[in-house]
Amino acid sequence: MRQLFHHAFLLFLLAPTISILAADKIEQQLKPALDVITPDSLLAHIKILASDEFEGRAPGAKGEELSVKYISEQFARIGLKPGNPDGTYIQEVPLAGITSEPVMSFTVGEKKTDLKFPDDYVASSARLQSDIKINNADVVFVGYGVVAPEYGWDDYKDVDVRGKTILMLINDPAIPDPKDPKKLDDEMFKGKAMTYYGRWTYKYEIAAQKGAAAAVIIHETEPAAYPYSVVKTSWAKENFELDQPNKNMDAVQVRSWITLDVAKKLLADSGQDFDALKKAAIKRDFRPVALKAKANISIKQTVRSFKSHNVLGKLEGSDPKLKDEWVVYTAHWDHLGRHLDLPGDQIFNGAIDNASGVASVIQLGAAFVKLNPPPKRSVLFMATTAEEAGLLGAKFYAEHPLYPLEKTLADINIDTVNPWGKTRDIEDLSNNNSTLDDMLAAAAKRNGRVMKPNSQPEKGGFYRADHFEFSKLGVPALYIGGGKEVIGKPAEFGQQKKDDYTAHHYHQVSDEVNPEWDLSGAAQDMQLLFEVGYQVANGDKFPEWKPGTEFKAKRDQMLKK
Repeated sequence: MRQLFHHAFLLFLLAPTISILAADKIEQQLKPALDVITPDSLLAHIKILASDEFEGRAPGAKGEELSVKYISEQFARIGLKPGNPDGTYIQEVPLAGITSEPVMSFTVGEKKTDLKFPDDYVASSARLQSDIKINNADVVFVGYGVVAPEYGWDDYKDVDVRGKTILMLINDPAIPDPKDPKKLDDEMFKGKAMTYYGRWTYKYEIAAQKGAAAAVIIHETEPAAYPYSVVKTSWAKENFELDQPNKNMDAVQVRSWITLDVAKKLLADSGQDFDALKKAAIKRDFRPVALKAKANISIKQTVRSFKSHNVLGKLEGSDPKLKDEWVVYTAHWDHLGRHLDLPGDQIFNGAIDNASGVASVIQLGAAFVKLNPPPKRSVLFMATTAEEAGLLGAKFYAEHPLYPLEKTLADINIDTVNPWGKTRDIEDLSNNNSTLDDMLAAAAKRNGRVMKPNSQPEKGGFYRADHFEFSKLGVPALYIGGGKEVIGKPAEFGQQKKDDYTAHHYHQVSDEVNPEWDLSGAAQDMQLLFEVGYQVANGDKFPEWKPGTEFKAKRDQMLKK
């Protein structure tokens, strides 16, 4: 019999006085649950969700209709009740699809440089209007575009950027350690790790607060953690925004990315040097640099409003006093859809990203349904919409929760799985922010594995997936990455596979089902997440953010009410 849940775990998890006889009984109860999380069951769902028939699962298209229908049917089939209190498996999410046709140029003196879309730049607007125009706007380089009072950092100082086009670096300030310039200062912006200040979403948000007309991010592959091709495929298509009552008129008018080569040329034409400016930007006394350039940007936008959907199934808790408290599992069902302008393959199937996560949530639901009795607390299984457009489905749920966030103990999010076999390790992408990370470490140890810290914290993975929308509002979250120590493979195999996926398949048409996959590692990881969720659903106390974590104050305030 599988030894995942040996007596020591059961004694630890359920009660200090539980007998060995009772532990044996509970182990028998858990085994049927674990047995439904298999490589074959995961693959079966992935093959359907990532099939060409689903056309890349774009919101508001055929792919959404098929995805919502399939996931709802699967939740019903495995025995989950409708997750919406209105008796349905869906939560409507008001979205707007925005197709942009941008034209962008810079002038320096008499010299005009027309940029080529999307090879040189992308540009769009979150504002739900048909025409966006910025004429002859001053261009100002604002370093990293960060205002972080806790670090004594303000890239804007007292410079007025209202109505101007601001140019900024990707990621957050890379400040060298004064004791060892070869590494970054852990006291500033978490050193090597990215903070939310490094995310493009933050940069556009602060630009709007400062009144800038346009915010332009300079793309660099290493600090961004993905090549410019990802920017192109992500933004040079129909984009999506929440259809807010104010039509998002509080958003920055234009949000844009430009390539490093374009940025260097623009700066050189303005009598500036990119490397020198980047070096100046890592100092606290940096001040915005007005360039000699003017920006002209016009965007014609076709806007369509529609109702998208989060898909939800629930398992009600067995404890009358605790069943109104919730553990949530999430994964996004959407991907990038179909790009009709591409020659050859036009469908972004999104097999790993994130048909694999949705398959996992379905099978986790099937596992929990097998429990007899059910866990004390209720468990919500949710497939969200429009994650690829900026975590929009998760954002809408977090701001319009169907069950109170103060009674939501945790969000366990799954965004891509390891398809290359069992591993000795599992990566904690939650950056050890909460006691959920401790629970994952303990679960891994009980199963003869080891939890490793995030190996690439500079990618800012914690801020790039759905759980972040829960975290921002105070709910502790857990987010994992597949391990790299693949059993039976050379030491470098796991990292090579991860690097290859990022470089060649992430947000590309080649993210398809691969006959070489071995999903035994994915099943193994999901069994760990089952264990953590089961423990939370039956535990004596809520998971907690750790001291110093930026979300702790929000949670503490929430639970005091």
